[in-house]
Formats: sequence, structure tokens, C-alpha cells
Amino acid sequence: MLNNGSSDLKALKQNRRGLMVVLSSPSGAGKSTMTRMLLADNTNMTMSVSTTTRRPRSGEEDGVDYYFIGKTKFADMIEDGEFLEHAKVFDNYYGTPRSPVEAALADGHDVLFDIDWQGAQQLTQAAGDDLVKIFILPPSKRELESRLHTRAQDSAAVIAKRMAKSEAEISHWAEYDYIIVNDDLDTAMQELRTIVSAERMKRRRQMWLGPFVKALTEGQ
Repeated sequence: MLNNGSSDLKALKQNRRGLMVVLSSPSGAGKSTMTRMLLADNTNMTMSVSTTTRRPRSGEEDGVDYYFIGKTKFADMIEDGEFLEHAKVFDNYYGTPRSPVEAALADGHDVLFDIDWQGAQQLTQAAGDDLVKIFILPPSKRELESRLHTRAQDSAAVIAKRMAKSEAEISHWAEYDYIIVNDDLDTAMQELRTIVSAERMKRRRQMWLGPFVKALTEGQ
């Protein structure tokens, strides 16, 4: 089975099932930065593209930033079970289409999700065996507020709303598989990479192991 030794084994190990990685956090904890860095590290990892009923903003491309559809079509997709998770945010709907995610996983590609705890709960119900959920915490409430002010993206009123919402978001930390406290970005990224690497190695995701062990025990 392994005529060329280690080279054959290396090729064999490529046959694994992909991983769904959920990153959640309160706004300002560093999730967006860590998401960008993780994607840059991994050529076989893609960001999940959501479907939405809202109109495209300037510079957004259909199929790249979002899949833009109408509310009637969105309702039909819900009825047909085409979403892994979906939610209404203000007057618009957002959802994760099932088909492209399942195709990526079957091809051994990992899919990264930037969603909140509610979306993570739905994904757990829809695809728990393929999923690893990671929650990112700030080192302190004071530091979280400081980061929101430092990035200068929001008004004081918006920051106050984000801080109020953060308490509710943080309360769901125990629903996640791993918790990373982002006190130092380099350390937090090292922890994140370690988690992803270990999850990829789990037996149930190594599709090549069954045939390999069978051949091994039969003396091939």
C-alpha cells in the first residue's frame, strides 16, 4: 500500500474531512484581526459566504462578500432546508447556505465562520460532528472598551451599545469548545493555530485511517 514509504503516507494523509471553525466574540475582542491572520496562514481554509436579503453596499460583490437574494427566495430556501443556520437582523435576513459548505468539507477544505452564539447553536444542531467552536474574550472590560475607542469606527453612543451587548454575548462562553483570552495577539494566535491543528487530527476526520490500518494489520 505504501510502496514509496513516507511520500505515499504524506499523500494519503491529505484525505481528510474538512473542519468548520466558528469564531465568536464581543465586538472589540480581536476576532476580525485573528480571522484575517488565520485565513492568511491556511491556503485550504475559506471564509463562509453568507446569503442575505439586504442590498449590496458600495464595492460588495455577489458571491464574494455575500450571496444577495430577495426575501421570497430566502423564505423558499428556509423551507427547503438549504441553510445550516439563519437569522433575522433588523429588517434583513442572513443565512449560511448548506451546499457550498458541505462540498468544501467533503473536499478536505476547512470553512471559517464569523457568527454569534445564536448562529453557533444552530450550526451545532445542523453539523455538530464537523464543528469546532472557539470564543474569544478580552482580558478585561476596561480593555474591551479601550479597544473600541482606539479603533475609532463608532460613535460614543454606538460604543455604549456594543459594551452593553457584550455582557449578553460573553454569558454564552460555556457553550463553546475552546476559550481564548486575547491579552496578547501573538499568544492568542498561537493558541488558535494549536486548536485548529489538533482538531484536524481527530480520528473521525482522518478518512484515510481505516484503509491504512486495515492494510497495516494485513501486512501490506
